[in-house]
Amino acid sequence: MSSQPTLVFIPGSWHRPTCYDPIIKLLEPKFRCVAVSLPSTAFDPEATFKDDLDAAQNAISAETSSGRNVVVIAHSYGGIVGNSAIKGFAKPKDGNDSQLGYVIGLVLIASGFTLTGMAFMDPFFGRPPPAWRVNNETGYAELVVSPRELFYHDLPEEEAKYWVSQLTTQSLKALFEGGEYSYAGWRDVPSWYIGTVEDRGLPVLAQRMSVGMAREMGANVEHRELQTSHSPFLSQPELTVEILLEAVDAFTNSKSGKVKSSSGGAENAIVVPGTTLLKPLTWFKFGLPMAFGRVLGRCVLLFGWGRRLWRAGLR
Repeated sequence: MSSQPTLVFIPGSWHRPTCYDPIIKLLEPKFRCVAVSLPSTAFDPEATFKDDLDAAQNAISAETSSGRNVVVIAHSYGGIVGNSAIKGFAKPKDGNDSQLGYVIGLVLIASGFTLTGMAFMDPFFGRPPPAWRVNNETGYAELVVSPRELFYHDLPEEEAKYWVSQLTTQSLKALFEGGEYSYAGWRDVPSWYIGTVEDRGLPVLAQRMSVGMAREMGANVEHRELQTSHSPFLSQPELTVEILLEAVDAFTNSKSGKVKSSSGGAENAIVVPGTTLLKPLTWFKFGLPMAFGRVLGRCVLLFGWGRRLWRAGLR
């Protein structure tokens, strides 16, 4: 088996896999990198979440069947694809090895922790955010705000224009359907989360709540934040790679990966979110959102427990 894992990159909505090129160029001297092209962003309004999932699992299977371990790296909508694609590829806890390679870790970038059985839009009750609208005539989710302001506001103008020109369509079916195929892969492998403080697409408070929720539900999550837009792999590729290298080192060497928590830091620095007793601002900045996320996670656990109990009583 290869000593270094393959890094499998899954992009978000409207994005081609080439969005990862800046960090892949930095990583390729050391790692094999595979960027997945999602059918839902390939000008096909009929493309489904299952199509995206199959594309991701085919990429993972090609690596694990060749004896290589895999780290899944997913951004935004790609997080539900990446989480779900882990199903069946994590090393069994009973030690019954039946594969040559496994998924050994998950890195989420400005994304979320998938709940099994829920489609991407289910947590939002099927209501699109203000940034995009449903076009039932075309079958696509259409952006109604400036893509640069939404995704790339911290990039130089010409660079941002280029990446805007690379955006493609996004199938509605992949966003609203396919919950029966979704899977909480973060329960099976250790995960890292890269938060984006200046995000105008997914507010950082929601990101911190998501981390708190996952931790309450039993996830092993390491959390880092960058002072960037929704796309840190474009605006801060070097720092993004620094976090990815730390994550892969933790996945492969069974290290905790933990460093001293920071309550702030210089602009463009990597921050490890955490509360400090003598710095009350950190209680509000990090503590409250994560605590609320933990409450949400506990509610999800209680709801699942109640549903199982109800179903058992009906039998």
